[in-house]
Amino acid sequence: MAGEAAVAGAEGPFCLQQVSITEDSEDDYQYEEVPADDDVSLLEGDEDLEKALQTIQEQAEDAQIIAQRSDLISKQSVSEIPEVVDDFLCNFLVRMRMTRTLDCFQTEWYELMQKGIIDRKDIGFVPDMYTYNQHLEIENRRLKKELENYKQAASKAKEALQKIQKERDFHRMHHKRVVQEKNRLISDIKRLKAHYVSYEPMLNQLTEKYQSILRQKMLTSLERDRAVGQVTGLQATLQNLESGRGIEIPVTRAGHRCEREDERQDPVQKAVQETREQKYLYAGVAPYDPAKDPTKQKGKRYSKDSEFPKDAQVNPYLARAKECIRPLKSAVYRLSNTLKVHNLAVSCLALHPRKDIVVTASDDHLWKMWAFPNGNIIMTGEGHTDWLSGCCFHPSGTKLVTSSGDTTVRIWDFTKGECILTLEGHSHAVWDCSWHACGDFVASASMDNTSKIWDINSERCRYTMRGHKDSVNSIEFLPFSNTVLTSSADKTLSLWDARTGLCAQTFYGHLHSCNHATFNMKGDTIVSCDSYGVVKFWDVRRVTPMISIDAGPHPGNQVVFDPSGHLVALASNDGTVKTLNVSSGQLSSLAGHEGEVQSVVFDHRAEHLLSGGSDGTVRLWC
Repeated sequence: MAGEAAVAGAEGPFCLQQVSITEDSEDDYQYEEVPADDDVSLLEGDEDLEKALQTIQEQAEDAQIIAQRSDLISKQSVSEIPEVVDDFLCNFLVRMRMTRTLDCFQTEWYELMQKGIIDRKDIGFVPDMYTYNQHLEIENRRLKKELENYKQAASKAKEALQKIQKERDFHRMHHKRVVQEKNRLISDIKRLKAHYVSYEPMLNQLTEKYQSILRQKMLTSLERDRAVGQVTGLQATLQNLESGRGIEIPVTRAGHRCEREDERQDPVQKAVQETREQKYLYAGVAPYDPAKDPTKQKGKRYSKDSEFPKDAQVNPYLARAKECIRPLKSAVYRLSNTLKVHNLAVSCLALHPRKDIVVTASDDHLWKMWAFPNGNIIMTGEGHTDWLSGCCFHPSGTKLVTSSGDTTVRIWDFTKGECILTLEGHSHAVWDCSWHACGDFVASASMDNTSKIWDINSERCRYTMRGHKDSVNSIEFLPFSNTVLTSSADKTLSLWDARTGLCAQTFYGHLHSCNHATFNMKGDTIVSCDSYGVVKFWDVRRVTPMISIDAGPHPGNQVVFDPSGHLVALASNDGTVKTLNVSSGQLSSLAGHEGEVQSVVFDHRAEHLLSGGSDGTVRLWC
């Protein structure tokens, strides 16, 4: 019974009633006993129409009364019966899950009933109000549960609405920003169009001036030829007249002036020269004046200023190209040694001109000198107040120049073991530095969009080379030459004359910021890399790109030729060193660093390849 009560409690309230069925009906209606063989039929004697109709009417009334009583009995049988007290208590305990109390109650209840102490008739029924309250309580709980579910759904809908509103606001702001950018670009385009239109009259004017100058040049050349013919005739006449006296008269070459400071000029030549100058003035062309020639002008000189050597010098290191045979045999290198040289990233490497010694510069403000391949440390330099970006050996190998983020360039003497000179002048961080082959000049490249030529003897800046529109990322002297190569974030490379500080050539072709550029040993080819890993080769004589190799998409930080010029190594931001065979175009990757590769350099015979990375190590490949 407890199980039945539990099931019923789970389904809802119920009541149990003991019903006794007796044979005697409680109905007071007196039924007539109808014999089985008594058919409703008319007697033969009474067969008239009126009696037949009356009989049918009575039978219909009797059927209607029976139907009404059956409906009343059915309604009374399905009516709600009040619940008994014990059932109500059992249902309550089941609903509250008080099983032990339920067991005790049922045990004691039925025990008392069996003993006759409790009589069911005396107990009575539970009032309808309690049952109704119970139904209301169950309905209330159900409604509360539904309310909680609706609240949760409402909170979720609120969060989703807030998220959608934020996304809407973000996209609205982005749309406004795009519209503003579009309007700004449209205004810039209109302004540039107007600006370009304003150049057309100036271009036409310059074209007219150019044509007029060409005409003047033609007239001047004719006058010059005529004057040269007259001078030649006069010289021949003078030679014939003075041949008997043995007087030597200097001969003036056609198209050149003869200037002698220690000897006096001949009166005849002076007259001819004055005549030529008058004709030049009459033609509208100024005569040649060496004092106004920009190629022969000299700036303010100091007593300690060094002289630039001549450009016609032979590179003695070209013989190494014949000795470097590794790229012809194999362009594949393998990791042979790993040196933990710094606590922070290794930003650059510099190889000694003659010995197997390398200098590493780092973000920890230090530079260190190492012997390879054993990795023995030789010297440490400390003095910069910010990260080091570049380093380069003196051609003699006795000094070192370093550049740093503290905007200074420092010169270090190995014999003294200290910094002997600090060059200040840049307004932003210095990215790179390089020695001239004579050892008297240093070039530096800076984030302030300029590069400088420093005189070590006079300890001053000789020239500031301006022309790049963005940061100058690398700088290098052409070996045994006065030509300087720079690469910039404005996507260009430039060649400069260190003697004048003027730009000689500019190379266009990169689509992204140029991070580094360098010459091969012969000096006739330049290789450069940009921030998307694109490597380009340039013909110095033709000032045109030769070939382009995509080694990206990661940036290329530094690129170098091996001594033979047949192999190129690229320090990549993806943690690999990429080697490129120039003749075959084969690109290989050397994996080993745990971070970006910042610098790479070949040894003198290309037997070893050294790379420095952001993991503070130098990897030796052979």
